[in-house]
Amino acid sequence: MTLGADQLSRYARHIILRDVGGAGQMRLLGATVAVIGAGGIGSPALQYLAAAGVGRLIVIDDDRVELSNLQRQTLFGTADIGRAKAEAARDALAALNPDVTVEPHVTRLDAANAAALIAGADVVLDGCDNFATRLAVADAALAARIPLVSAAVGQFEGQLGVFRGWEADKPCYRCWVGNDPDRPEVSCADQGVLGAMTGVLGSLAAIEAIRAIVPFGDDPAGTLLLVDALAFRFRTLTLPKDSGCPACGSRSVDR
Repeated sequence: MTLGADQLSRYARHIILRDVGGAGQMRLLGATVAVIGAGGIGSPALQYLAAAGVGRLIVIDDDRVELSNLQRQTLFGTADIGRAKAEAARDALAALNPDVTVEPHVTRLDAANAAALIAGADVVLDGCDNFATRLAVADAALAARIPLVSAAVGQFEGQLGVFRGWEADKPCYRCWVGNDPDRPEVSCADQGVLGAMTGVLGSLAAIEAIRAIVPFGDDPAGTLLLVDALAFRFRTLTLPKDSGCPACGSRSVDR
């Protein structure tokens, strides 16, 4: 695989980065990222992943565009109201970068279909809006040994983590959140969310998906990034591996 003249121009700012270069850009073009949710987090994440030249994007979302989405879901416009988000995302991303193949799935991911939906992905980026789906995504990514980038927002705050729980010293998602599938949901419709905050977390999640494909800098797995717009503060916390975790405890030796 070689980069054509248009690609050399399109990705020039990546190629001149010492930690990416032409080889890294070709890895991006050959990579697949599965994005769960094309909403507030998924929307900007998809835009930046497509702009970066990630060659295949799997978009999984069963929702349709509503007027209230447009305050933060920058991938869509007024004309998209009523359309399936996954299909509207496909069309918008095709216009952004013809190098990228977008595979839309207008369905809700659950424990029964998660493994099939993320099959073949190099990274899974989860920006969905409910806890049950997050657990299903996390379990499927762990079983398939696919790095999981998990982002969430609420009001003026956000959090981001990278999980590779099959590694001996790295926690999985359940090491952090526990094992309760019946956790009550709190939606942005109930409490509100600063639109630009979803853009911050979506962009940060895109960075971590790219880092998982073309490694650069420090490894973020095992830490949690907390963003507080009210306090103008970014913090990181260490997430220890739970030796008794039912999800990754038995997988803690990397075979």
